[in-house]
Amino acid sequence: MKNRVNVARKLQHKRYQNKKVYTNAQLTNAMVKTHCKIDKEGEALIKTAFHKLDISARSYNRILKVARTIADLDGCEAIQPSHIAQAIQFRTLDRKYWG
Repeated sequence: MKNRVNVARKLQHKRYQNKKVYTNAQLTNAMVKTHCKIDKEGEALIKTAFHKLDISARSYNRILKVARTIADLDGCEAIQPSHIAQAIQFRTLDRKYWG
């Protein structure tokens, strides 16, 4: 696991070089649009979650940042629907125990 995290950190460092962020968590809303692009299937998945789970726009961006990190841990350049689904699950767990 440590190796996967180190690889993901290197990907993020390379992706954000010459920017004032170092990790996905630090992305601004504008940067999320640039670096957390998703396909139509992923968009449909997150829109469904947005409406069914009544998540906020802020949570929407957080889900995308977490999905970007999961994709990085998997060594994927593109965010896949499975990464979004996993990020949504983390968000619903967060709401269950902290919300």
